[in-house]
Amino acid sequence: MICLASGDGYLRAHLAGAIETDIDWPNSGTRCEGESRRDPKGVRLSFSRPVGSNPDLLFVFGINDVAEGEAAHGLGVNLTIIVQGSSEIYGTLGDGRCSVDSLSQRRLGAPDTYRLEARGFCTQPAHAVRGEGALLVNRFDFAGTVSYARADDQI
Repeated sequence: MICLASGDGYLRAHLAGAIETDIDWPNSGTRCEGESRRDPKGVRLSFSRPVGSNPDLLFVFGINDVAEGEAAHGLGVNLTIIVQGSSEIYGTLGDGRCSVDSLSQRRLGAPDTYRLEARGFCTQPAHAVRGEGALLVNRFDFAGTVSYARADDQI
């Protein structure tokens, strides 16, 4: 399992609160997927490691106002972190708690597919969706793939 065929995908983040850890996931062994969203307009990228990893987390970044192939900064991020194999889910429940400082995109070999790299931070924690607890991701950096191909554009 690799994130990007080019070998330069990754996820780095610092988590505090209900889970205390530094995430440093290299390209090898990391699964990343991304797609465009229509409503709200933007992209959604997910990052995970093989089942049974410690910690066994799934990160989902929903970044608003991202346009195909364009660089950006100061964008709102909706962040969801799922502890796989459990009922623990943490979410910012909107894009007002996290922000992307910088975002760049580079076209990959496939049409409508890009390497998206972003750096950002959260100023408030993601709260447990069920139960109690909170998780602050005070910084995150990642590079993954995003496809802008629309399902209704497929044959």
